[in-house]
Amino acid sequence: MDNQRNLLLAVLLSGLLILGWDLGMRTFYPQADIVEAEIPTSSDAVDAPVRPSAASVPGTVEPAEDASAPQGPVDLDAALADPQRVAIDAPRLAGSINLVGARIDDIVLKDYAETTDADSDPVRLFAPERTDTQHFAEFGFVEGGQRLSSREVWQADGDILTPSAPVTLTRTGENGLTYRVRFTIDDQYMITAEQSVANNSGNAAIVQPFALIKRTSATATPDQFIAHSGPVGVFDDTLYDPNSYEELAEIGRDTPAGEAEWLGFTDTYWLSALVRGDGATDAVGFRALGDQLYRADLIYDAATIPAGGTLSQTTQLYAGAKESVVLDTYEDAGITYFGKAISWGWFEWFEKPFLWLLRNLNDLVGNFGVAIILLTVIVRLILFPIAQKGFASMAAMKAVQPKMKALQERYKDDKQRLGQEMQKLYKDEGVNPLSGCLPLLVQIPIFFALYKVLILAIEMRHEPFLYITDLSAPDPATILNAFGLLPYDVPGFLGIGILAVLLGFTMWLTFKLNPSTMDPMQQQIFNLMPWILMFVMAPFAAGLLVYWVTSNILTVAQQSYLYSKHPQLKAAAEKEKAEKAREKARKDAEKSGA
Repeated sequence: MDNQRNLLLAVLLSGLLILGWDLGMRTFYPQADIVEAEIPTSSDAVDAPVRPSAASVPGTVEPAEDASAPQGPVDLDAALADPQRVAIDAPRLAGSINLVGARIDDIVLKDYAETTDADSDPVRLFAPERTDTQHFAEFGFVEGGQRLSSREVWQADGDILTPSAPVTLTRTGENGLTYRVRFTIDDQYMITAEQSVANNSGNAAIVQPFALIKRTSATATPDQFIAHSGPVGVFDDTLYDPNSYEELAEIGRDTPAGEAEWLGFTDTYWLSALVRGDGATDAVGFRALGDQLYRADLIYDAATIPAGGTLSQTTQLYAGAKESVVLDTYEDAGITYFGKAISWGWFEWFEKPFLWLLRNLNDLVGNFGVAIILLTVIVRLILFPIAQKGFASMAAMKAVQPKMKALQERYKDDKQRLGQEMQKLYKDEGVNPLSGCLPLLVQIPIFFALYKVLILAIEMRHEPFLYITDLSAPDPATILNAFGLLPYDVPGFLGIGILAVLLGFTMWLTFKLNPSTMDPMQQQIFNLMPWILMFVMAPFAAGLLVYWVTSNILTVAQQSYLYSKHPQLKAAAEKEKAEKAREKARKDAEKSGA
């Protein structure tokens, strides 16, 4: 009766674990949302009037929201059809510059599709103001304490911005000041804006160049422990990313202390960031504007330009994919900690080599799924000497079991003396009772590192393997949708797919091949673990399950080999198991006789 009650309790606790795990993963690590939200191509939403931002820092003039800007929704296609635009055509970017306001508000990424469909549109990163996906950068000026209107039309000296053809926008005000913004673009994702002012009037003028990024959070990926989404930057050589969009909305404004290197907004796979030039800054930070709108401001010090004088300030805009190699290249060129825009965390030193190895294996075999399998084989080969040592230690522990039992019987009433004698026995026999756990302990950081790589590395995004269309997303072929034949997605822990079933089965097989000396009740609970993990792991990235299933298969092969090398280990375990079974049968017989 006790065993039955304990087994029932174990089943109930397992069910609570599955439900609790699913709820926790949905709350803190929503796997289904790790792939970025699909971005619509037209606007149906109405932007409510923007509420005033938090109070300005005393003594600072800032580019407030332009009150002259019209309100109401804007259709994306109609906005992009406006002829007052200069095209952008770079190897990895396409889009246009809006001559109204000198804004870069149209950028798509040529190398990335929104979905895995063959006819999918490219990922749209920037979109004009008042569209439902608005996200843009503006380079402007504050003159005499007033922001130049974002509704003014600038003149361009070219029709298209390419790496070999810069474009300069020009505007002359009634006060005799001529403003210019010269745009250049490289062959990756970096746009450079050189803002200059020529004072052709007869009086001195006070001017502040500024740059800003404004976006909606409606299309942002969720902020997670493992992958930050929201404001990000580097200040005083320190990565700064403490707030999600929701947290920024609560505080209204965030002005980090220290000198800014760069700042902007990050998603799981995309980044828009302003890189400060050499000029001193007046105010730098983030603010919530209401209605899911947010801004990153980079405002330079005000300068007095004498009559006939000039002012120049350069700022860079990164608008593109968070590719580790590309970000690291810019970091090597002088942008502090730019590679940390990817949320590697403390174990960056361990995760990046995994990504490097996966990339090289993929270059070799042409498929990331196969690369993950090869990576698993390499890891297990490296760990094989540790596993072999662990099995040898287990064999040695079995050999000294009789002596251990004798000591336990002799000193059962003296725990301190028993501990001393056990330590002496381990030393005399050359046995380490913890060495059998070493392979498992080594696997934990490897598993975590690969988990982060599969989630964070854009190289995994939309990578196919067999029937899987995206290794960074959960297995799409689940039992409840007939393994993908029925046209609907199964949520949460109910989404048991082919890989999850294989995971449960292969883990069960590893347990069966490993002779256990646990009592029958413990053994029954232990036998449930593979199937509990099958539910727990089902929502994880398919690439991670490919790794774990492959690892389990290799574990079965490794166990079979090592048991052939240490037959005494298996024999001793089986003997002890039989003795426990006989002891249990004897106790049950005594109970029934009583």
